[in-house]
Amino acid sequence: MENNSTEKKYNVWITILSIAIPLVVALLFGVNLRKLGYDVKPLSFLPPIYATINGITAVVLVWAVIAIKNGKRKLHENLMKTAIALSVAFLAMYVAYHMTSIETKFGGTGIIRPIYFFILITHILLSIVIIPLVLVTYVRALSQRFDRHKKIAKITFPIWLYVAVTGVIVYLMISPYYVK
Repeated sequence: MENNSTEKKYNVWITILSIAIPLVVALLFGVNLRKLGYDVKPLSFLPPIYATINGITAVVLVWAVIAIKNGKRKLHENLMKTAIALSVAFLAMYVAYHMTSIETKFGGTGIIRPIYFFILITHILLSIVIIPLVLVTYVRALSQRFDRHKKIAKITFPIWLYVAVTGVIVYLMISPYYVK
């Protein structure tokens, strides 16, 4: 019974964070300190760092699944906490970069253009979807509701992995067009 109350207690926070994070990111994404007249240096060194963080997140997620399949629950738990921390670090750097830098336009042409935009749009949409999924999955583990945790983790894992991998792909595709 207590485990169920733990989940209920966190449901309010999951809802608040699942709405607030995308809204705050969207609002901050629209704020460019340079355009507002602030003398800030563009954080142009961040994109390869946060793309690397996305790549590391993908590796950590796969490693975590392997760990749990091999019965290494504590390792799995630590890897999942690491994946969450990496995702938070990515998000902070991503927002900081976009608040201090001029927007980069994708310059690819031909068939690569719709491929890029398909990957980008699915990446963005699923990065919004993944927030409540990760939070619910984490809370179910925290509540020791491992039967329910496992069910949602089977949905959360491939979406989170897709978001992490496509984050790297989007970076690699747009990086030639960054203003130096």
